[in-house]
Amino acid sequence: MKLLSPVDAMFWRMESPRTPMHIGALAIFRAPDDAGPGYARSIYEAFAELEFIPFPFDSRVVGAVGDLVPRWEKAAPDPDYHVHLAAVPQPGGERELGSLVQRLHSTPLDLDKPLWEAYVIEGLSDNRFAFYFKAHHCSVDGMGAVNVIRHWLTAEPRQTHALADVPGLQEDGRHPVDALARTTAARTSEGLRAVGEVGAKLTGMVGGANSHIRAALRTPRTPFNTRITRHRRVAMAELPLSRLKAVAAASETTVNDVVLASLGAAVRRYLSEQETLPAADVTASIPVGFEREADTINAATGFVCPLGTADGDPLERLRRIHAVTTRGKAELLDMSPNALQHYTLLGLLPLAVGQKTGALQKLPPIFNFTVSNVVLSKEPLHLGGARLETLVPLSFLCDGYGLNVTLVGYTDTVTLGIVGCRDTIPHLQRLAPYTVDALAELERLTGLR
Repeated sequence: MKLLSPVDAMFWRMESPRTPMHIGALAIFRAPDDAGPGYARSIYEAFAELEFIPFPFDSRVVGAVGDLVPRWEKAAPDPDYHVHLAAVPQPGGERELGSLVQRLHSTPLDLDKPLWEAYVIEGLSDNRFAFYFKAHHCSVDGMGAVNVIRHWLTAEPRQTHALADVPGLQEDGRHPVDALARTTAARTSEGLRAVGEVGAKLTGMVGGANSHIRAALRTPRTPFNTRITRHRRVAMAELPLSRLKAVAAASETTVNDVVLASLGAAVRRYLSEQETLPAADVTASIPVGFEREADTINAATGFVCPLGTADGDPLERLRRIHAVTTRGKAELLDMSPNALQHYTLLGLLPLAVGQKTGALQKLPPIFNFTVSNVVLSKEPLHLGGARLETLVPLSFLCDGYGLNVTLVGYTDTVTLGIVGCRDTIPHLQRLAPYTVDALAELERLTGLR
């Protein structure tokens, strides 16, 4: 038996019919030139053997939603339920694939079973196939999901379709009663230490220029911050890493700052077209990963960054974003991992309570949407003999926060996976080309074009 951490349990409790709390990834592969028509099916058959599934994907959560200490219980996954072979209709392009993935990402997981599903998708054009994987956020975070996917892939193509074993998290082999008492006592002690550290740090975070605490308190309401439905829409944008690095070097900022500035410009353009651009800056929650122990699932906290949407000057927007991100990351990473876990709980608590009470969409937002960032690999990766061309990360939404953007770095490209509520954010796909256009504008203004 293993107890969920307080952060993992919070994500589990936030599940509702309108707000499924799973995250996902869409991987698009190009099969070898000599691959036959049954290549994708052979990948599916290898995956369905389930010999490589690690903890916690071999377990289910036990306990009512109100339980203080929900726990993991072994439950052998059923291949017929968890692993699926799907297909897209002709012509097998991005539109057909996106339509399927939107539906898959809108469907909640069964909380009585191990919290994941996988789909091998055939029928794509140009000798391609896709793989879509989703898992509940209480069982994996963005970095953990990327690590799982990374272990399934190899740098060199292989003839075999068998997937590599994935190392699981460490489980607690002690007697359940002893484990419960030990963990509860340890959490109480850790919590008391963390409260003092977080309280002392918060005092310094509020004052001075570029405070992310003050930015959260000034967040305006936007169309992203309303009651949502469970239906999702997805979009994707690809930004060449070389171009992002060039703008970052020319402006003395970072690649992440350039992406945020491009997103800020895209959001400003989108909201202006909808005639809903607020006078105050739209803000984004920026998760920051921190050192995790071997048995830790979610190990990320975050800060709020204004995206400069109130200012039409792209370079000034980039400079302001850089100032806030520099300070925000430094302040968070100055805390201990224990304090960061409890700081994360402090940020999640109003979201969880507000979602369960139905008040979240009525409360003032503390940010407008989330922008997270992970890195997969700088070298090309393969599944069997098929080369991974693109990995699109897909995150979750919660009530009152109907937009989420996740970035993943792979080889020479940063891919943006944009997820929004289908029923409350019209023309969501426009954010993708608008972000690409905004990067080109930054290149022009920094003298690169």
